[in-house]
Amino acid sequence: MSKYIFVTGGVVSSLGKGIAAAAIGALLETRGLKVTIQKLDPYINVDPGTLSPFQHGEVFVTDDGAETDLDLGHYERFTSIRTTQVNNYTTGKIYYNVITKERRGDYLGETVQVVPHITDEIIRAIKSVSNDYDVVIVEIGGTIGDIESLPFLEAIRQFRYDVGRENVLYVHLTLVPYIKSSGELKTKPTQHSVKEFREIGIQPDILLCRTDRLLPPEVKKKIAIHCNLDGDAVIAARDVETIYEVPIELHNEGLDYIIGKKLNLNFQDLDLTLWEDIVRKVKEPKNEVTITIVGKYTGLKDSYKSLIEALTHGGIANDARVNLQWIDSEEIEIHGPERHLSEADGILVPGGFGYRGIEGKVEAIRYAREKKIPYFGICLGMQCAVIEFARHVCGLSANSTEFDLHTQTPVIYLMEKWYDFRKKKVEVRSESSQKGGTMRLGAYPCVLKEGTHAFRAYGIKEISERHRHRYEFNNAYREVLTRYGMRISGASPDGELVEIMEIEDHPWFLGCQFHPEFKSKPTNPHPLFRAFIGASVREKRSLFPYLEISAKEKSKGV
Repeated sequence: MSKYIFVTGGVVSSLGKGIAAAAIGALLETRGLKVTIQKLDPYINVDPGTLSPFQHGEVFVTDDGAETDLDLGHYERFTSIRTTQVNNYTTGKIYYNVITKERRGDYLGETVQVVPHITDEIIRAIKSVSNDYDVVIVEIGGTIGDIESLPFLEAIRQFRYDVGRENVLYVHLTLVPYIKSSGELKTKPTQHSVKEFREIGIQPDILLCRTDRLLPPEVKKKIAIHCNLDGDAVIAARDVETIYEVPIELHNEGLDYIIGKKLNLNFQDLDLTLWEDIVRKVKEPKNEVTITIVGKYTGLKDSYKSLIEALTHGGIANDARVNLQWIDSEEIEIHGPERHLSEADGILVPGGFGYRGIEGKVEAIRYAREKKIPYFGICLGMQCAVIEFARHVCGLSANSTEFDLHTQTPVIYLMEKWYDFRKKKVEVRSESSQKGGTMRLGAYPCVLKEGTHAFRAYGIKEISERHRHRYEFNNAYREVLTRYGMRISGASPDGELVEIMEIEDHPWFLGCQFHPEFKSKPTNPHPLFRAFIGASVREKRSLFPYLEISAKEKSKGV
């Protein structure tokens, strides 16, 4: 039977429950256990697909096409699991299921209530991911005290009675702030958070205490006494330089040992060598590059969470520190590209939706193409690269129908009929379709052309990558674009859907219709990010051969 670990948060939001859950998963996998992780979110949206990136951050897409919370990206990056739609449930999704059953008559005339119908549906959702896993980790979104979280907390309280107390563990993440004026660590916020948790009917088994410094033994003892915990169950979750240190830090605090003891798990010997090597490459790399990201959600970095991590992974693969320079594309529209891009060793335009800032992205891409700076375009970044090439190399007044529905040269458009290789059927869509209905979501196959940057990066002929977009490359312009030097290096098996484009006369210029960042891990950097950062390192060296000094030596002032 599976064991269950519930991860909750108190005091303030954004303490890092997702990282904590993912790090616990990483430690348990290293101990030889089969693990999965689920996120239960309290907001009423059915999924985050239509939420603004400024409000909710990135939408993470799974292989089966589910639009999910960004924490699922952490789960996949830290562990070997591949998440699906059952790994993320929201209040909206739970209520939608219950109301659908009520309309269908499943409840046989019962009065449908939060308890037991909503809580039972939450329990069913938790059990839906169990399968043959040794441990199921469930993160509860929100903060203790939020009214939206109460049904989820009631459900996990009941859950212990359903599966047995010996099979459930509650891990609560809190904050222990340091008050500079008095020179003290304050435990009262943690005490109040646990008090509120206990009033709901749940006694935490383990406390993870976020802090910017080590917790002295006397502070841990004080927390344990006031929160009714064993002394070794108070764990310091100290701030670290890179999130990939978190599994190491939590192990040093004894977290995996305590979990194993409390849940009676059979552990293998621990080997954190791989994580230690990753941390070394992040903190003490031999090379250094600056990558400029030209986007329009630069005010909130969580909008590009997977992208940021994938660039870090590309740096790990090349033993390089990746310094990120964020530029709002509208600034390029005002001031031009030279002012913002002259220091870039590589330029990246990520995905997005809508017309705002598009012309700035096009100008940034033109700058990268003409100055021979390595360029990586993802989703919208590929589409803008096609528009730029069509305009400034082919001489066409090109655009996308997303930005100009009546453009005379729609090199990017809404393809109304195509064969869906994932669903194994012909898909039909139009401008009048629902927003979600016009999206190509999830993993699709792509066949690579030999002798291209893409093929050299992957080293295999056929790949599968995750998508989240509406508009496609217009094959009516394929012949003219390729005649002028654009290379189609990846396409669907039937050749209809263009997936990757490159420019022949350029050191490294690649745009892909999919989102490769969703499949990158620190333990297995994505091939395209590995290749992009590698190209940026090479081009920097060729331009500045005297910069062979390592980043480590540079930081020491050598």
